[in-house]
Amino acid sequence: MIKVILEILLMGLAVLMGAYLVPGVSVDGYGSAIIAAVLIALANATLGFILRIFTFPLNLLTLGLMSFVISVLMILLVDSMMKGFNTSGFLSAALLAIVVTIIKMILDAVFGMSNDQ
Repeated sequence: MIKVILEILLMGLAVLMGAYLVPGVSVDGYGSAIIAAVLIALANATLGFILRIFTFPLNLLTLGLMSFVISVLMILLVDSMMKGFNTSGFLSAALLAIVVTIIKMILDAVFGMSNDQ
């Protein structure tokens, strides 16, 4: 349970830092960043999963690029659902996805969050 809470807090921090680094993305505060992170994770786990199943052949042909596009679309979906989280378009959402992934990898390494436990 503590690991899940720490993952949520770290993902919120990654979204907040990503919004600070990527032009065209804004988050009202850490609370909004945590909510955005949870909603992005839920969107990826539900709707994103269904879309990945339907686009599996295309995803195979593009060597995973379609999964990235689906993740960006989930960020845009959360942007349309929240007032405290805004992106200026597809390009800024794509850059946010890349930056948040890199920041999250660094934070996981620093805080010792590995998937082998």
